[in-house]
Amino acid sequence: MEINGSSAYYAGLGAIQNGQNRVDQAAQQIARDSVERSSPSQSTDYQDERLRAVDRSQQLDLATSTVQLALGKHEVELGAKVAKASDEMLGRLIDTYA
Repeated sequence: MEINGSSAYYAGLGAIQNGQNRVDQAAQQIARDSVERSSPSQSTDYQDERLRAVDRSQQLDLATSTVQLALGKHEVELGAKVAKASDEMLGRLIDTYA
């Protein structure tokens, strides 16, 4: 019987890395949207209508980015739990049979 605890450990580390990448991308998108929204402009009625449409789409982007930020956070937390559980399990097996 072969016990390979390292694969679960590396899966946990991979989840941590993926979650961190998701958080980084979402944070960059939120920051980019904030900068674009705050830039002042002079506009006509037509431009006002176009800006309102852009604002609605940016609100959806902001909501999507916020959800991605939360997902990334949970992915990192769960990855850490997997890595920790794998590490503890491997430690118990080695201590028990050593």
